[in-house]
Amino acid sequence: MERGTLNTAGSRKALAGFFVSGIMLAFLGAILPSWGHHVTSDYATIGWYFTGMIAGVMGSVWLSPPLLAKRGIGWTLAFACGLSSAAFVYLAFVSPPFSSWWRVFGMMLIGLAAGVLHTAIFHAISPMYRHDPAATINLAGMLFGLGCLTVALLISGTFYAYTAPAILAWLAVIPGLFGWLYVRAQFTPLPIPDHPPLKAVFAELRSPGAVLFSLLLFFQFGNEWAIAGWLPMFLSQRLGISPATSILMLAMYWFALLIGRVVAQWILPRARHGRILGLSVLASMLGCVLLMATDNRSGAIIGILLIGGSFAPIYPLVVEKIGNRFPYYHPGFYNGIFSLAIAGGLLAPCTLGFFASVWGIRVVMGLPLAGSTVVCVLLILLSLEARLSASTLKR
Repeated sequence: MERGTLNTAGSRKALAGFFVSGIMLAFLGAILPSWGHHVTSDYATIGWYFTGMIAGVMGSVWLSPPLLAKRGIGWTLAFACGLSSAAFVYLAFVSPPFSSWWRVFGMMLIGLAAGVLHTAIFHAISPMYRHDPAATINLAGMLFGLGCLTVALLISGTFYAYTAPAILAWLAVIPGLFGWLYVRAQFTPLPIPDHPPLKAVFAELRSPGAVLFSLLLFFQFGNEWAIAGWLPMFLSQRLGISPATSILMLAMYWFALLIGRVVAQWILPRARHGRILGLSVLASMLGCVLLMATDNRSGAIIGILLIGGSFAPIYPLVVEKIGNRFPYYHPGFYNGIFSLAIAGGLLAPCTLGFFASVWGIRVVMGLPLAGSTVVCVLLILLSLEARLSASTLKR
């Protein structure tokens, strides 16, 4: 009984790490104006920032399993939070006018910390997930969204009061506190699954369903993070909105996404999923078109709320389908899908940096507009694939 109680408590403490993950991954889109990028057209540099973060996330694939096996869950969680805190302090020291390449390295450290943190969290919450998959994923999503919202509000509120180094120093405190809590926390030892080699991962992806789910998460997270990474830049340069207000409008986007996902959990059991999906895709396209065409703040606010609210139901639908198709949870598999989604989410704003350097800032809204169409097609294909699989099993 004591072991089960400790196990549940440890899972909940680990789950709270998604709040730190949201802060780590969302801070770049909010900090760009503080680094002065809103008054320049050096968009390729922003692309390199996201490239560094992607490299760090991919590097964590090899670093995380040995850490979990040798040092355990608590130490690995604390290490990830400590590395994140150190990376924020480092970025504070290499803020402009230092060369941007120093900050690219700092973003790689942030990505590495986020990847290690995700692996440890998914391993720690596996008992909690088996007990109640839907509640676990919903709570994780809300904590992640709350972290994204918090960092946008914090940077917006301190934009004119503090310099960029001071803001980053304050951000370093948050993962540092979580790391201190994880060092003191007790976690029930769990068996470490063998880390599958790359060949095994690709073998798992031979399943059409797994491929479609991975692509769907890849593109959907790409849509969400294209907005999250570039919205303040777009609003400042396209509409002339002040940096602090543009970051506050980014917080509005995160708030719409967070509240939308909470509301979606209540609506999904009571409405047809196909109808919700159709309305969501149409609303997200309308929001992107509105942001591309508007020349005032009111139009931008409506577009942001449309995009955030319409993106919200898609992820719960995908999670539900993953739970139905892959009922036997395996931390490596689910973390693999989640890592692919994160990579897709970061690849979109990374690509936008290089696209914008060629075609200008207006292209920022073109990518999520095209991505929403791709998501709609993939969901239709998933529905057809599920029906084909069901008919094959009946035979």
